[in-house]
Amino acid sequence: MASFFRARRVGVTAASLAVAVGGSYVALRDPYVSSSDRNGSDTALEAVRRKITDPVAVVPSRALQESSLIGANSSNPLDILVVGGGATGCGVALDAVTRGLRVGLVERDDFSSGTSSRSTKLIHGGVRYLEKAVFNLDYGQLKLVFHALEERKQVIDNAPHLCHALPCMTPCFSWFEALYYWVGLKMYDLVAGRRLLHLSRYYSAQESAELFPTLARKGDKDRSLKGTVVYYDGQMNDSRVNVGLACTAALAGASVLNHAEVVSLIKEDAGGGRVIGARIRDNLSGAEFDTYAKVIVNAGGPFCDSVRKLADKDAKPMICPSSGVHIVLPDYYSPEGMGLIVPKTKDGRVVFMLPWLGRTVAGTTDSNTTITMLPEPHEDEIDFILDAICDYLNVKVRRTDVLSAWSGIRPLATDPNAKNTESISRDHVVCEDFPGLVTITGGKWTTYRSMAEDAVNTAIKSGKLKPTNTSLTSNIRLVGGEGWDPAFFTVLAQEYVRMKVGHNGKAFPGVMDTAAAKHLSHSYGTMAAKVASIAQKENLGKRLAHGYPYLEAEVAYCARNEYCESAVDFIARRSRLAFLDTDAAGRALPRVIQILADEHNWDKNRQKTELQTATRFLESFKSSKNAQFHDGKHTK
Repeated sequence: MASFFRARRVGVTAASLAVAVGGSYVALRDPYVSSSDRNGSDTALEAVRRKITDPVAVVPSRALQESSLIGANSSNPLDILVVGGGATGCGVALDAVTRGLRVGLVERDDFSSGTSSRSTKLIHGGVRYLEKAVFNLDYGQLKLVFHALEERKQVIDNAPHLCHALPCMTPCFSWFEALYYWVGLKMYDLVAGRRLLHLSRYYSAQESAELFPTLARKGDKDRSLKGTVVYYDGQMNDSRVNVGLACTAALAGASVLNHAEVVSLIKEDAGGGRVIGARIRDNLSGAEFDTYAKVIVNAGGPFCDSVRKLADKDAKPMICPSSGVHIVLPDYYSPEGMGLIVPKTKDGRVVFMLPWLGRTVAGTTDSNTTITMLPEPHEDEIDFILDAICDYLNVKVRRTDVLSAWSGIRPLATDPNAKNTESISRDHVVCEDFPGLVTITGGKWTTYRSMAEDAVNTAIKSGKLKPTNTSLTSNIRLVGGEGWDPAFFTVLAQEYVRMKVGHNGKAFPGVMDTAAAKHLSHSYGTMAAKVASIAQKENLGKRLAHGYPYLEAEVAYCARNEYCESAVDFIARRSRLAFLDTDAAGRALPRVIQILADEHNWDKNRQKTELQTATRFLESFKSSKNAQFHDGKHTK
């Protein structure tokens, strides 16, 4: 049954599906693909892997990438120009370039600067979608779950250093709830099929207390805890996966450029013909240039309507923005390695409380919002999350414990070409409502890869492009992922703590410990050795903020290898300090700016501007330090 639904997904052939077996990849045979096509794809796949895993390969410099985009003129256009550097846009760039197409990508801010860095950090099939599918007999919701569960395992396989399985606990305060959730989550296991992470199971009240010490033993109406049902979903470091996609695409040959904004679209003729290019402004230098392409893919997320309006000012809006707020709490709110689901809230949504990078992240909300570059959480949304988790914990839930709070904008989409647009889809939409401009939006992080594949398929038809092979992204691990295993941190701890510095033979003290080694391993994969080497050889082994494993060397590495062009790029997306602890990020800022100034040759004025910009950015994260609060409001 699961294989039937997998085969039904639009835009995916069995030849493009793969399963990881013992660290190697075995392609699933498609009888409708000829041997010559399959052999050509296998050859292309090995060529791409060699580019990505070449130990001496480095991502092209930002200047070189911009020069490549400038060189894409009307007589030598790109095949595809992607607008938007979030998960979907970078996924499109990687999919297209590994098909042998000539690809460029521009992002007006930074890779993952919008919604893609502000997720719940889950890679999930959507338990609540399954519930709706069963009770509403909604086949569309069921397809969403099948699709997402298939892609869930794929994301984890493609970025094993950044993603992992996470058990999530659902408390049951009646025997009916225990049976209901057990049956529902067993169905979730069944739908996952061969992509199952681990089987769900029931735990008694006593076992649950041992697994989750802060779980309340009494619920509303003084109901006692009967037990819990634990199931597994995936968890990720979202912005680092996104940056990994951008860098992997760059290594594979795509020209990716962050801090570069499309200011207008170029049409075939003044009368409003096909879109054939874009006018781009480099937001770092202020310079503008034209880039031509046979097809432009609009992956602007919440901002995709503004790109569509550049082609047609009367374009019907297709985005219905929704605000999703998350808060970060100290680690003692949840045990390491176990999440908690609050299944019933006042607005009907599920609220998660999850361990993440040594802290606890809780969310999310779902409310109408306006589209803005720096969305801020409202106090009532933060209160909603605190209230939702309060009844399920036996610890005081305090506003003063909120280390960071942020808001993201979900680009819920309607198809502008559909006859009935009353219902907003949680699935993705691909459309070409203006010749030469393909828009991909909606969906969710978990399905970014298949969304990208569908968008590239549409772009190929629109531009009559000639790829050299089919989609390869189900078999491509992101940079740092190939050859990585969970014990890799031990190599770092053993190798670099003993490395000698200088001619006197003395080891630099405190460069590497187990916590830092684990952090580097899970953030950079096999590339962590390069970061550790910088820390050792360049005397950049100190911590950036007390209580966090981030090293000074990471700033230098990201500036050289990950297109880190600003202080905000580092504290928010290359590291996650801004999301984990706003106060700690503020304390780290001066040193981050100093290192970036050395790497990018910033003058004093630029350094001052960076500090002001980053400080304003951090003010949009409502920690207890910069918010009005009243203690005790959420205490039971």
